[in-house]
Amino acid sequence: MVSATEIKKGTVIKLDNELYLVVDYQHVTPGNWRGMVQAKLKSLKQGNVIQKRFRSTDKLEDVFLDYRVMEYLYRDGDNFCFMDTENYEQVLLPKEAVEDTIPYMTLNSQVRIAFYEGKAISIELPTSVTLKIVETDPGMKGDTVVNVYKPAKLETGLIVKVPLFINNGERIKIDTRTGEFISRE
Repeated sequence: MVSATEIKKGTVIKLDNELYLVVDYQHVTPGNWRGMVQAKLKSLKQGNVIQKRFRSTDKLEDVFLDYRVMEYLYRDGDNFCFMDTENYEQVLLPKEAVEDTIPYMTLNSQVRIAFYEGKAISIELPTSVTLKIVETDPGMKGDTVVNVYKPAKLETGLIVKVPLFINNGERIKIDTRTGEFISRE
């Protein structure tokens, strides 16, 4: 069991005999009331997102997950194929389980996949990935105002805001938690 105040983004908990992934959470202390945790939970079975409020004293059932490093191979309709890098075993994950992570994955990229009772349930990305820019407007000479950004389309189709000095063909580092530009590679 884990305290409600100890949950964090990416934690998997069991609630009403169903597995939920913590998508977002916030500790709330309204005035003279007791503290609580407001959480967005994504059902790993159905894919829907629910809002749930827990008292700070509530105990939640933590789930033991087995993690394996796997390589993204290809997309097959609504399924995505991953291969274990140690024993070459392949696993198919449905679109619902990977839809938030797909914009950060290129073919042959390494990810950690969480398994519960032998079944693949979710993907854990590294905190940052390096992707190539395929389309962005050129920066204008003289545009040197601090913190001015322009949209850039990456090789995976993801659109992020980048500084004006970044051009087509460059590789940039993106934070997978926020989707924001970190640096030029």
